[in-house]
Amino acid sequence: MLIVDTHCHATPYWFEPIEILLDQMTRNGVDKAALIQIRGVYDNAYLIECMRRFPGRFSVVTIVDTDRPEAPDQLEEWVRQGAEGVRLAPTVRSPGSDPLAIWRKAADLGIVVSSLGSAEEFASPEFESIIKEFPGLSIIIEHLGGAGGDRTPPHNTYRKVLSLSQYSNTFMKIPGLGEICSRPMPFIQPMPFSDIPPLIEMAVEAFGAKRLMWGSDFPPVAAREGYRNALRFTMEQVKFASEEDKEWVFGKTAATLFRFGA
Repeated sequence: MLIVDTHCHATPYWFEPIEILLDQMTRNGVDKAALIQIRGVYDNAYLIECMRRFPGRFSVVTIVDTDRPEAPDQLEEWVRQGAEGVRLAPTVRSPGSDPLAIWRKAADLGIVVSSLGSAEEFASPEFESIIKEFPGLSIIIEHLGGAGGDRTPPHNTYRKVLSLSQYSNTFMKIPGLGEICSRPMPFIQPMPFSDIPPLIEMAVEAFGAKRLMWGSDFPPVAAREGYRNALRFTMEQVKFASEEDKEWVFGKTAATLFRFGA
């Protein structure tokens, strides 16, 4: 089974360099990964270098300074160098006469948008209007739509986020269980999470497996359940309708959106 990690961070000066990620991927049978730039960093050269050093392993999702009017041109240059996506918050607007200029440029370039925000931001009419404005732009909602802090039914805000599944250009990343479950104290073995909220199952029901993808959040995941368990627990504990659905969530969906440097 192809396994793709759609949410990894790598830098030489914060978190971990690419070699540490590669070691984790190799140890855990992860074939490919999307390198997601960290917030506040606009120089994406290291991620591009990693993609080129390890052909076929990585896709790059950049960040540009969207407060600057030249951001669309900068994005185009990163795409020319091999980037396949841009990370935009739901609230991002461009300066000047076209507040959607950076979203429009992403759509014109045919890349994906990976979007980080809160559940309230994703559930807003303003974000929905962007999705509707660019029906050909694939928009990936990160971190389960910010639902990790919403562990108590009836999950009203999260349900509004899930309603975005009505638009065929929306996708969602599901995390490891440590992102939606509290660490038990004292620790329990071998499965530490006894009360898992049905947030991932709700996403499966709303989006379907072909528009969901797993992301580890390496290396912050080390402060939760760890890389191996972020993959293993999610595979073993989340209820999927079939093995085929599991194959889509853990690899095939990502392979339809990213070329991994090809």
